[in-house]
Amino acid sequence: MAESGLHTAVDLIQLAVTHEVTIGTAESLTGGAVAAAIVDVPGASSCFEGSVVSYSHAVKEKVLGVSHDLLETRGAVDPEIAQAMALGTRSALGVDWAVSTTGVAGPEPHDGQAVGTVYIGVSGPRGEHHLELHLDGGRAAIRQESVSRAVDFLASQIELTDNFQ
Repeated sequence: MAESGLHTAVDLIQLAVTHEVTIGTAESLTGGAVAAAIVDVPGASSCFEGSVVSYSHAVKEKVLGVSHDLLETRGAVDPEIAQAMALGTRSALGVDWAVSTTGVAGPEPHDGQAVGTVYIGVSGPRGEHHLELHLDGGRAAIRQESVSRAVDFLASQIELTDNFQ
C-alpha cells in the first residue's frame, strides 16, 4: 500500500491478478480518470476489461441499466445510483468487480448536493457497497481525490474477499 494509506492502482492490479478476477469502471464525476489510472499500470490488461463513461442519465439508463425512476427520484448523485452503476457495469462488461463514481465536482451544487459530495460504488461477488465522501477543494482536486478513493475502495473490497472465501 502507498504511504498515504490508500491502495494505489498498482496495488489494485496486483490484488486482481492474485485473486484472478476481472475489473471494470463506470464513471460520471471522474470522466474516465479511474480507468486511465488503472491502465497506466503495466500489466493492467491481465485483469482490466474496460470502462463506461456515463456522464448523462441516458447512458446510466441505457448502458448500465440504472432505473429511470431511481434517477428521477434520487438524482444522479446518490449512493443507490453509485451501487446501481457498479452493478450495471459488471453486467455490461462481464467483469467480476466494478467500481463507479458519481458526485459534484463543482463549481455549482447539482441534484441538491453540495460541491464535494461524492459516492463511490463497488459491485462484486459479495454484493454492492458504497462509500460517501465530502471533499474539499476545487473541481480538479475533488476529481483527483475521487479517483484515488475509487481505486482504494475497489482494492479494499477485493482484499476483503480473503476473509469470505
